[in-house]
Formats: sequence, C-alpha cells, structure tokens
Amino acid sequence: MNGFIGEFFGTLILILIGGGCSASVNLKRNYARGSSWWFVCASWGLAVTMGVYVAGSLGSLGHLNPAVTIPYAICGLFPWHQVLPYLAGQFLGAFVAAALVIIFYYPQFKATRTVKEGNSVGIFATRPAIRAPFFNLFSEVVATFAFVFILLNLGNFTTGMKPFIVGLLITVIGTGLGSTTGFALNPARDWGPRFAYTILPVPNKASAEWWYAWVPMVGPLVGGLLACFLEQAIK
Repeated sequence: MNGFIGEFFGTLILILIGGGCSASVNLKRNYARGSSWWFVCASWGLAVTMGVYVAGSLGSLGHLNPAVTIPYAICGLFPWHQVLPYLAGQFLGAFVAAALVIIFYYPQFKATRTVKEGNSVGIFATRPAIRAPFFNLFSEVVATFAFVFILLNLGNFTTGMKPFIVGLLITVIGTGLGSTTGFALNPARDWGPRFAYTILPVPNKASAEWWYAWVPMVGPLVGGLLACFLEQAIK
C-alpha cells in the first residue's frame, strides 16, 4: 500500500506543479504567459524533484513513471507484485492533479478561448512541434532512453540530494531533447492529464488529440526497456 500512496502523491505533486507551469505559460491573464522554454524545462525539473521527495518520504521508490516501473520489473530490478499498485498511483495521481489544475486556472481557461490563443490539450499532455510520427516516436524513445539509463546509474534516487539530480536531469533532457515533442518521458504524465482534459468540463475545450497519444505511451516504454537492457548487458 505504501507504494501506491507514495506514487499517487508524488505524481500528484509532479503534475500539479508541472501542469500548473504549462497553464501559467499558455493561458491568457497570467503573469508568466509567454515565458521561455528554459522556464518550462526548469519548472518541470523541479516538479519532478519535489514529487520524488514526497514519494520517497511516503514509502515508494519515487518512480512516478510507468517507463521506469515496467522496464525495471521486466529486467528483474523491481518486484512484479508491486507493479500494479505503482501504476495505479501514477495514473490516478496524474489525473487528480490535472483536475486541480483545471480548477486552479478556471478563470484563465475561460479567458483563453481558442487553441491559437493558448487553450489546448498541450497544457496537460504532449503535442509534436512537427507532426512526423516516426521522428516523434524516435524523439520519445531516445529522450527516455537517456533519462532511464542515467537513473539506473544513480541507484536509489530518493535519497539525499539525488532528487535534485533527477530534476536537473529532466531539465537538461528538456532543453536538449525535449523541444520536438514536449518530452513526455512518462505515459502517466501524458495519459492521466489527457484523460482528465477529455472528460472534465474545461472551459473552451478543444480536441484531446488522442490520435497522437500512442507516441507518449509507446516511445517512453521502449526507451526505458532499451536502457535497462543495455545496463544489464554492460554490467
């Protein structure tokens, strides 16, 4: 049960802060509207740091991400009996956090009437800068491979200053590898909020763009698996 609780609240903090940043940057009548890509990457990096700290304190390993949990389990680095509680915590935490972001920024959603003005599913989930399915998938595979491969070499990343290292890792992946797809790296981070956007009454809601959702699901899982396989092959 601790695994579920830690992953739920850790992912909730991650998406509440990260999704809040996306809403703040995109929606009208916000002081941070139009802020830079560096602002976005650093904010998401710190959101991950705080989520990992919360998750670790509440008894989980701070995965916050099916692309960590599932590859770790397949490669024998994480017990299978904990996979479902971890995944449930991750997806539910992301969904609840997205609902909170909708409530928090409700007046700004009402003031931002169109996708062109900034009111889109991109606040909650990832979208490609250029629609090119192979390259979009490749971007997510490579970015998640780098992310998980480095995590594997950090060991237990919930201890000491390591959550800050994870946050720096997210930031630099965002600046270096994230601008083509919005660097999902995490199926729960994408699908939980995308589903919330789909079913909840968001003012001036546009398409949830489920046509793209397979990329942030498949790409991170493949990238995470490749990282685990390589780690095991070279050690």
